[in-house]
Amino acid sequence: MSVTILPDLGTEIFIPVCAVVGIVFSLVQWYYVSQVKLSPGRDAAHNNSAGSKNGYSDYLIEEEEGVNDHNVVIKCAEIQSAISEGATSFLFTEYKYVGIFMVLFAVLIFVFLGSVESFSTKPQPCTYDKTRTCKPALATAIFSTVSFLLGAVTSVVSGFLGMKIATYANARTTLEARKGVGKAFITAFRSGAVMGFLLAANGLLVLFIAINLFKLYYGDDWGGLFESITGYGLGGSSMALFGRVGGGIYTKAADVGADLVGKVERNIPEDDPRNPAVIADNVGDNVGDIAGMGSDLFGSYAESSCAALVVASISSFGNNHELTPMLYPLIVSSMGILVCLITTLFATDFFEIKAVKEIEPALKKQLIISTVLMTFGIAIVTWLSVPSSFTIFNFGTQKVVTNWKLFLCVAVGLWAGLIIGFVTEYYTSNAYSPVQDVADSCRTGAATNVIFGLALGYKSVIIPIFAIAVSIFVSFTFAAMYGIAVAALGMLSTIATGLAIDAYGPISDNAGGIAEMAGMSHRIRERTDALDAAGNTTAAIGKGFAIGSAALVSLALFGAFVSRAGVTAVDVLTPKVFIGLIVGAMLPYWFSAMTMKSVGSAALKMVEEVRRQFNTIPGLMEGTAKPDYATCVKISTDASIKEMIPPGALVMLTPLIVGILFGVETLSGVLAGSLVSGVQIAISASNTGGAWDNAKKYIEAGASEHARTLGPKGSDPHKAAVIGDTIGDPLKDTSGPSLNILIKLMAVESLVFAPFFASHGGLLFKIF
Repeated sequence: MSVTILPDLGTEIFIPVCAVVGIVFSLVQWYYVSQVKLSPGRDAAHNNSAGSKNGYSDYLIEEEEGVNDHNVVIKCAEIQSAISEGATSFLFTEYKYVGIFMVLFAVLIFVFLGSVESFSTKPQPCTYDKTRTCKPALATAIFSTVSFLLGAVTSVVSGFLGMKIATYANARTTLEARKGVGKAFITAFRSGAVMGFLLAANGLLVLFIAINLFKLYYGDDWGGLFESITGYGLGGSSMALFGRVGGGIYTKAADVGADLVGKVERNIPEDDPRNPAVIADNVGDNVGDIAGMGSDLFGSYAESSCAALVVASISSFGNNHELTPMLYPLIVSSMGILVCLITTLFATDFFEIKAVKEIEPALKKQLIISTVLMTFGIAIVTWLSVPSSFTIFNFGTQKVVTNWKLFLCVAVGLWAGLIIGFVTEYYTSNAYSPVQDVADSCRTGAATNVIFGLALGYKSVIIPIFAIAVSIFVSFTFAAMYGIAVAALGMLSTIATGLAIDAYGPISDNAGGIAEMAGMSHRIRERTDALDAAGNTTAAIGKGFAIGSAALVSLALFGAFVSRAGVTAVDVLTPKVFIGLIVGAMLPYWFSAMTMKSVGSAALKMVEEVRRQFNTIPGLMEGTAKPDYATCVKISTDASIKEMIPPGALVMLTPLIVGILFGVETLSGVLAGSLVSGVQIAISASNTGGAWDNAKKYIEAGASEHARTLGPKGSDPHKAAVIGDTIGDPLKDTSGPSLNILIKLMAVESLVFAPFFASHGGLLFKIF
């Protein structure tokens, strides 16, 4: 085989250096955000405000109208600390329960994988090459357990850090909005970038260190080494599932409760401080959209890397022990960090936003610039780190692949991501006709709004599915299952930028809430609303990316599972496979039913509590008495902790039960079925919810003649739009985004347990 241009030592230096650069860059961005002071005059130690000099000029472009500046800053600081405390206490409660699960599941991994060879410590013949001896199954059990715990901890830390940064930045964004929309945008975007780069760099660095430490034991047994590394992806995604479901139930219970009683019944504005659920609502944005999203995308990244590494380890890279091409997935991700770093500078340093209408184009440019630059980046690293010709394991045979074909596989995934992003934007942004049509349908009430919204969601599935289908066909034709794994990596290679624009949304949303609660002028609220509306669309784009990459990742993991379990062909016509297929296609519906019902029952309690407070606390509507925020926070916390367990158990137990009782063929049917139906429901649910939300914002903003005929706030069409938005909340923020974790998690779990299922699975068929 021909050698690579980049030597092994170069790879060993390049990957960690890029990760460290990403971490340093995120700390620099954090420093800039910290320059916005959250204390009038002297520094308040408890607010972690940095420096005595404000990062920008201290003049306000417009003085507050009749509001004492000193009091506004103090109020913002108080609200920020209440949101931060609520989010921190919820995540600690959630992690306590999730920690218990983590330990139990780690024991399960060890017992199941160790029992494959009856806990023997003798070397065994290799799975794919019986002429060579490999490390015992017990080693795989121990190292898979360790990598599972590593992935789980990294995922939890990623989510927690993201939440901390978001709650640190929300009030600072509000205060910067007094100087103009440009300053507020930069503060929110820099904060998002802190999260994006920290997560991308941490995920890469931990994986790289784990591979090098495991290599000390495994030596030449690369098949065993990378098989045990798959636990990293499983750990990342299992934490993401609980983060997404728990956070999603929390945020939407509060949101629905606050909207239904506050806006529809009491006719008070969104985020009004008189609304008892308002703090819980703002806390929810951080635990669901930030901590949940961070863990989710980290899980996708970890799994696509693991899927590619597993396939490569049994191909010529692994067989010939070629380190640089073997670590190609990590090199692509390293390049992604550098590309995203340059891309971020376009938003924060090269161009300045001066008007509201420039916000959304600036965020869209981030996606385009990162994709174009990354295409060149992929070409360079592929040329440097991959031999001109090599072989890839393809269901028992070795397929010859050239390096330019591998480049095309990554590039097709990258560009498919951009297409999915833009289609999502078209269907969820109120600048285009689909959302405007939904808003227009509110004239005749909530029912027509719901009908139009559902139709929009179903229609929005068409182009993303074609994009995913084309990328699967191209990448599989060129480089078999390895091609699909690196296509998923391509889609996720600009994860730092994707997360930055994604985290920007909830930060802006919180900033608007703080402005309303602190009693700032309507002009400030208009600016934060403009930031928030753009953030809503970018959040939908982020979900599109997460769902598209999940489809490719789970297909790559499915291929790795089929290879590892020794299934030669998955024949749909055999009853074993077909029953799996039809049951697998049902699982996303069962899962969605659980999560939707959980949000509904939690929201019911919240609505009753908010009504009770309005009815029993004298002076609450007049603004002379304070509501009891803590009770609403407790309702959301208790509901989400209790309700996240059944959907989590469904996803985690299904592969184990099917694999043990029915065997690997039925399990492969279940995985295929859940992938095919899960992707469709996830895209339509996310886009329907996003469209309803922005239809409501379109009416509220009244920016066009058409919008003004439907408004103002409080009109009948606006009330119909609020009802649509409330229905869409659990769709777009709970069940939709959680589904992409369902399809990935079942696939990676099946891959980790594949040796056990292959040797001990299918008990029912053995009995009969």
